[in-house]
Amino acid sequence: MALAGDLPGTPPRRRGGWMMRLIANPRFQDWASGFPLTRGLARRDGAEIFDIVQGFVQSQVLSALVELEVFHRMAEAPQAPADLARRAGLSEDRMAILLQAGAALGLLKRRRDGRFSLARKGAAILGVPGLEAMIRHHRAFYADMADPVALLRGRDETELARFWPYVFGAAAEVEPEVARRYSDLMAQSQALVAQDVLRMLPLAGVRHLLDVGGGSGAFLQAVAMRYPDLKLTLFDLPEVLPVAQARLAEAGLAARIVLAPGSFRADDLPGGCDAVSLIRVLYDHDDATVAALLRRVFTALDPGGRLIVAEPMAGGARPERAGDVYFAFYTMAMGTGRARSAARITELCGAAGFTPVKAPKVTRPYVTSALHFEKPE
Repeated sequence: MALAGDLPGTPPRRRGGWMMRLIANPRFQDWASGFPLTRGLARRDGAEIFDIVQGFVQSQVLSALVELEVFHRMAEAPQAPADLARRAGLSEDRMAILLQAGAALGLLKRRRDGRFSLARKGAAILGVPGLEAMIRHHRAFYADMADPVALLRGRDETELARFWPYVFGAAAEVEPEVARRYSDLMAQSQALVAQDVLRMLPLAGVRHLLDVGGGSGAFLQAVAMRYPDLKLTLFDLPEVLPVAQARLAEAGLAARIVLAPGSFRADDLPGGCDAVSLIRVLYDHDDATVAALLRRVFTALDPGGRLIVAEPMAGGARPERAGDVYFAFYTMAMGTGRARSAARITELCGAAGFTPVKAPKVTRPYVTSALHFEKPE
């Protein structure tokens, strides 16, 4: 693949069209891969395209390593393929193929004695809260992505839609086990999100924070540990709150955090707060639901109060991988919601009456981005 840019001096209206047709010509590609001035670019483009082609296989290799607990075994000591195969119920040659693939992906290291050990990225998977749970959860997502064209055409039922019934407002239909699985998955990953949100948007000066759609309370737990004098309220569905109650009691925070049951689709939010957080909430819902929620938030918030929106975001005019690839298709498979750009979220918040505050610098967009708004005095 070569010469992906436009030639300088080409008229704007013709620039790109004829060049892309040239690049798409197999004879040109054959020439470009051997010509000294273009072969480096051609090889690099080819390697990057192949990396996209094999991306699903890479993800499934990672899934197998997690499912068979290979990283955990190697956290103890380097392991031989035969020993791991015995524990996993695989043949030694199949385990060797899996370990070799893990090493090729930089997750494992192959040692001179034939054993394998953790590489830095493999060890990091063990240290990132909720990552293994999310990788296991991807079984449902990948089933929906097996036929991406059918998904794009609006297939009636998806695996993710069955996993996330709360998104559709079916509070009365949420079985306790489904609510527990949802809360567990969110709680395990929420700790990482909380780290980034509180680094980007410190809560100094806030008196009372209302966390809407707070799930198991993982975000408020992190807030409580950092801000011991801050009054905290968690608002979520009645089916979810028992999980939050148990989690917060175990952390010794039951007396500090008020649990307010309700649905933001149908109920007013508790008032008297000078800050509201929406952590990974808006991208679960369509524009109409988001607009109605933001109006409720505006009503509940004290004049001069702050609104924090934190979730993965699309790139808008500058597409980016996390928001425009992974989260765009994930929310599509859920059957509702969408990954929105910061500009679109700002537009929705503005329509509800909020004024934007300068956005913080985002360090890990694949974890979360964040925006900050104020309710005028």
